[in-house]
Amino acid sequence: MSPGPISFNHPKYRPDIDGLRALAVLAVVAFHAFPSWVRGGFIGVDIFFVISGYLISTIIFANLDQETFSFTQFYARRIRRIFPALILVLSFCFTLGWFTLLAEEYKQLGKHIAAGAGFVSNLVLWNEAGYFDAAADTKPLLHLWSLGIEEQFYIAWPLLLWVFYKRKLNLLTITILLALISFALNMRGIKEDAVATFYLPQTRFWELLCGSTLAWLTLYKKSLFAGITTKLDALLTSIIYSPKKAADGSTLLNALSWIGLIALVYGFWRINRELSFPGKWALVPVLGAVLILLAGPNAWINRNILANKVTVWIGLISYPLYLWHWPLISFARIIEGELPSRNIRIAAVMLAIVLAWLTYILVERPLRFGKHSKVKTITLILLMAIVGYIGYNTYERNGLGFRAFNKTNETANEALQYDWKNGFRYGECFINNSNDKNSNFSASCSVGQNRHSKTVMIWGDSHAASLYAGFEKYGSIEKYSVLQFTTSGCPPVLDFYIKNRKECENLNNKVFSEIKRIRPDVLVMAANWEMYSGSEDHKWENYKWEDIEQSKLLETLKRLKALELKQIILIGQLPVFAVNQVEMLKRNFFWDPINNRTYKNFKSSAKISDVLIKKIAANGGVSYISPLDILCDPTGCLISIPGKKITPLSYDYGHLNADGSEYLVSEFFNLDLINIGK
Repeated sequence: MSPGPISFNHPKYRPDIDGLRALAVLAVVAFHAFPSWVRGGFIGVDIFFVISGYLISTIIFANLDQETFSFTQFYARRIRRIFPALILVLSFCFTLGWFTLLAEEYKQLGKHIAAGAGFVSNLVLWNEAGYFDAAADTKPLLHLWSLGIEEQFYIAWPLLLWVFYKRKLNLLTITILLALISFALNMRGIKEDAVATFYLPQTRFWELLCGSTLAWLTLYKKSLFAGITTKLDALLTSIIYSPKKAADGSTLLNALSWIGLIALVYGFWRINRELSFPGKWALVPVLGAVLILLAGPNAWINRNILANKVTVWIGLISYPLYLWHWPLISFARIIEGELPSRNIRIAAVMLAIVLAWLTYILVERPLRFGKHSKVKTITLILLMAIVGYIGYNTYERNGLGFRAFNKTNETANEALQYDWKNGFRYGECFINNSNDKNSNFSASCSVGQNRHSKTVMIWGDSHAASLYAGFEKYGSIEKYSVLQFTTSGCPPVLDFYIKNRKECENLNNKVFSEIKRIRPDVLVMAANWEMYSGSEDHKWENYKWEDIEQSKLLETLKRLKALELKQIILIGQLPVFAVNQVEMLKRNFFWDPINNRTYKNFKSSAKISDVLIKKIAANGGVSYISPLDILCDPTGCLISIPGKKITPLSYDYGHLNADGSEYLVSEFFNLDLINIGK
């Protein structure tokens, strides 16, 4: 193997591959800008994976075989290809974030900049993912997860191939074996931890390795299936054309290309975010891309559609377009405080295309090609290191809170910093049963911290857990202990099956046993009721509260009434919004006069559910408290506690923070809605 001076061999340029890149990037952009139009557009990333595996492996295989492979040249070329546009986009996000993000948000952006510069975004995002993770559409660098996986492949794959080559092992056998192992990990992982399977390299590498396998076959084994392909081509030719048409191989190649394109179109239409992905569904875009690449540049679709001048142009700017489009859409979402209008999203996409073209012409090409390649490579490494350090420093300094924008929104930033895990008693009395297998409630949940003889028990989901802080504060005043049994995504309803929360029934049965044993003075039942109503936002549910007579909640109330508890209180719907309440406050404070009340982005299904739950409470003969009646009036719902300071009630779309919980519970007692008894 040459240490460096021998020139790299590169595969012959295929314009149809740039056309396939164009199809992939346009699908991703369309999905991010208009998700209802192209529900499966995110599989464009999987197409990119196949293309990357194919091209990179073609280069490595050919140069290993001819003993012209150089790690120095390989990685230098990758740096000059990847770094310029990425450095520019990371710097842009840091600059725009300075003027638009609160300290907590800017801290997260700093972490993502550092992760992007180090090509570990997929690992960082995996560790962030969770029940209360910040909304994905307010993470301007969310899309860099795929770049992380590609770069991790670029680091590991050449080293592995070089080792296997030196030991004279069959590289095709090794490639197929590793692809099968990775695919098996993907299939197992999608059942155990879908988030990890989406982000981790070992469950994604099989997609790039499919491209690698195709690269090997294209280079060395064209004649391996010659007999079979000749017969298939002849058969297809005789079926499709008249006897005068000669079997020259084109019919089979055209068929492969058409099947591949149909597979991709099917994937864009059929695959959506509700499906377990990648899993088996990733086979659709992977096989579609493989077939199109296998068909070659002379297939009709490849030659006339993918190699068209327009699609090739989009393919040439596909990398900077991928980098630019999401930050623009995400920052538009952040600045607007809600989903941007269609016109704004169209403008963001158009701007991304212009910036991508300018980046390609003025930044990417000059630094990628031409003289002084060594100086360019070293300079790019230093610049990327500086950008990464700036991001890390921003994270370490907690988002640079001295910035003017943050200073005017300090209380909103404090709400974002709310430690909900501590406030909800996560892992003890609030169980995230989607992640915590075989979990159970801590013994402290049935005792309480105040140790008073009177007891208030809270039962329900995360919205019920958000009430704990308020009840706990007033426990010492009203002389009661607070018992808590709350589970994520599980309403306080017996025998209520939820597809994605399989432990709900079991955990709720345990809570019911505790209720019978403890017999609390006051049982408080609360939930985000609109979430379980079979509404459009939750199509995985098939239950509707309108079916009052058949309601499992009503049956639960009857079973509780039979226990003759002193007071059973059904808490209605908390105000919920389509976007983060803190975002609405901070944007209003920055752009417009502050308004503590709003119906902007309020989910109307919340009011509908509240009315229906009230009817069920009446039929069940239990007390009912409507937070909407307390927090809302004709002018809107409170999103900030009345007072001199701007103090948000919630840290997200509807979960109360400590201040909001204490305010609402204090109103329960001020209005004599709860009777603890003396």
